[in-house]
Amino acid sequence: MLRKRILASLAAVTMAATVAVIAPTASSQAEVSAQACTFTNWVQGQWYTTGSIVKFENNYYIAEHDNPGYSPTVSTWYWEPTSCDGGGGGGGGGTCTSAADWVAGRQYYTGNIVRYNGSYYIAEHDNPGYDPTVSTWFWEPHNCGGGGGGGGDFLITEAQFNQMFPGRNSFYTFQGFVDATRTVAGFATTGSDTVKKQEIAAFLANASHETGGLVYIEEINKNNDLCDESQWYGCPAGTYAYFGRGPIQLSWNFNYKAAGDYLGLDLLGNPWQVAQNSTTAWRTAIWYWMTQTGPGSMTAHNAMVNSAGFGQTIRSINGSLECDGRNPAQVQSRVSKYQQITGIIGVAQGNNLYC
Repeated sequence: MLRKRILASLAAVTMAATVAVIAPTASSQAEVSAQACTFTNWVQGQWYTTGSIVKFENNYYIAEHDNPGYSPTVSTWYWEPTSCDGGGGGGGGGTCTSAADWVAGRQYYTGNIVRYNGSYYIAEHDNPGYDPTVSTWFWEPHNCGGGGGGGGDFLITEAQFNQMFPGRNSFYTFQGFVDATRTVAGFATTGSDTVKKQEIAAFLANASHETGGLVYIEEINKNNDLCDESQWYGCPAGTYAYFGRGPIQLSWNFNYKAAGDYLGLDLLGNPWQVAQNSTTAWRTAIWYWMTQTGPGSMTAHNAMVNSAGFGQTIRSINGSLECDGRNPAQVQSRVSKYQQITGIIGVAQGNNLYC
């Protein structure tokens, strides 16, 4: 991926997507009337027509499209949260009518609610205007009448994310990913919903490969001098401080400098923060995805939104070591994960999967 980078050899393990479902008992399948609607308990494999309402895991869902009993929390193209007698939909967290846009450097006190990049955050501790997506000890995502706080309007669900990465490190949170996407313009917001979901799938598939299934936060081998001393800014954190970190294993001083400048963070002086804050880690990976061509001819973002195909994202990340027959097993590992993820979120894979 990154120029001159020495990656740790991670065994890429591709897991088949498996959904464990406990079928309701026969007696629970009877139709139940509620004050606001009529529903049945969801049954795996039962045919549902558009408009059908089901109860699943104490929430209610309405079928947006006919389907043969797909899971309401996984197949979100087919199901939409709804409300029956006050249930379903995940609930709200207040209207937040007094919430103001966050301002850097303004004093905030515990309980203050702010709006930042379309999401809401509540101050968990007094702070002098720290960034809500970076200083997560001071701020907590908050649900304001269905907005923010949990990615309710995001293109994939937390249940799907957990299914993609059942053995992930707890550092790589779904909310951290959602918050990060909202700080980098253009990511997963370009084109049709199909294109947006394909981009998310491609990004997460490559991140999975780089981190062994979102397990590794830092590069295993930290004993490499990844300091390009020809750069005028040098390596203030030390010549051995710029090893790989985060979902796409950001490495080398010049990449920490470029990513930090783009994101408004001092990553050159403090590269360790990439491994200390989930949102920051995700943001560095999205920075590379959106802005760097690596050994390829286009950014990974452009590859997905311009229909060049998943294979070109591999070329942009690590093409010089994997593409054109150099390491077909590694390419296949990435492709297999992409195929798994697109299956989980119910989107077409597109063409040109290999490089």
